[in-house]
Amino acid sequence: MVNLAEPLSPHWRVGAAWLYLSADGNLERNREIRRQRLSPEEVVELDKPDLSYDEWMEEKEHNYPHMDEDDRLFAPCIAIRRDFHVDPHGQMTFCCFIKDPALRYDLREGTFRECWEAFIPSLTDLVRGGREYVGNCGSCKLRHQCRWCPVYGYLEHRSFSAKVDYLCAVAMENRRFKENWKKNHRRFYQIAGITIRVDSDLPITDETFLPKFRPFEVGGPGEDTISITHHFFLPDIDGKNLGREVYRKPPWAIYRKGDSWIYVGISPSHEDGQIHQVAWSNHSHSRLRIYNPSEKIFLKGGLHSLTLFPTDQILLARALADRGSCYLHASGVVMNGKGLLFAGHSEAGKSTLAMLLKDRAEILCDDRIIVRNHSGKIRIHGTWSHGDVEEISPGSAPLSGIFFLEKSDKNRLISLENTQEVIAKLLENLIRPFETADWWEKTLMTVGIIAGHVPC
Repeated sequence: MVNLAEPLSPHWRVGAAWLYLSADGNLERNREIRRQRLSPEEVVELDKPDLSYDEWMEEKEHNYPHMDEDDRLFAPCIAIRRDFHVDPHGQMTFCCFIKDPALRYDLREGTFRECWEAFIPSLTDLVRGGREYVGNCGSCKLRHQCRWCPVYGYLEHRSFSAKVDYLCAVAMENRRFKENWKKNHRRFYQIAGITIRVDSDLPITDETFLPKFRPFEVGGPGEDTISITHHFFLPDIDGKNLGREVYRKPPWAIYRKGDSWIYVGISPSHEDGQIHQVAWSNHSHSRLRIYNPSEKIFLKGGLHSLTLFPTDQILLARALADRGSCYLHASGVVMNGKGLLFAGHSEAGKSTLAMLLKDRAEILCDDRIIVRNHSGKIRIHGTWSHGDVEEISPGSAPLSGIFFLEKSDKNRLISLENTQEVIAKLLENLIRPFETADWWEKTLMTVGIIAGHVPC
């Protein structure tokens, strides 16, 4: 099957489903099925868990009913499923694996409506797990990592509540894989109160990212977490419907499709149709899957961005807008517990001022600073996007003053009293991703609050 798949597409996977036993209970046939089952190690190696997806689904489904909350074994399936199965003999039920005649409805003797509206809902309370289920699968810590379901228990032991030892072994191997993944393929970084979780198909080492990220590394997720998952192949998007193109300027073409954003890395030359990177993001930019063309750059190490984009600002500038925050061209320091911000474009003097204050203040960053509105309290946060001064800090402080830098022969401070003038100067130094109406609306609100509350 692999040999067949390879010439058809560069992207294929093996779905290493375990082999369930025969519905007719034939002993000889079932012995042969057991003999052909793969070892748990082979199952997990061939069909590796996707932690990012699994954890996302757990978050989405946390309000769904779960089997371990009571012993009505089919209640969760009947509550959320919207499909049905009819076998060649006209026997209908809610799942193709249900083989117990008592749980199937004969369409030759009744109607589809009666089965769908009365018979199937009546099965909710019919099959109970009892002590066998509660004492085994229902109380197992690996329950949500296991492929067990009542019909597999029935096919294996003719009991819907029976555990399947083979699936227990697969679940334990699955857990071992996930623990290894979390240890070797995952890192957490925190910036401006946002935790960025980075997952990678390849192991992440201490040399994968530049040392500038180390002050921002944390041990685990926070209350507000963005997830990034790196893959090392380019998906086949040729001829695919990517949605509506909303932006095109090298290095990006950006598409909007439903509630998703699709970023396609393009070349500056119109004649060069090569794709350099593809990224998928949900609407809020809290989940990204990034597809890189090869493993080479990642394995070389010394990466200057967590996203492997030209800059992480592409992600952060959009994510910050949803959090009452913005990214500014500015250097920032903490002096006597107060945050001071020096805004200006290249060569304005941001790094020079940071160095002048080096012995009197904590340097947060000399080139990029995040400003956040925390429930009416405005704070500045350091970033890893530094300029000439390599000193950076993940620290934070209340924003006590903003200085817009202008070169002059004289040293002087001019107080800016006009709020609209301050807003205009803030917008001049604003880091902008590709701009959309909702991003501007949120950002302008944040900028207006800053201008109205902070001396400039």
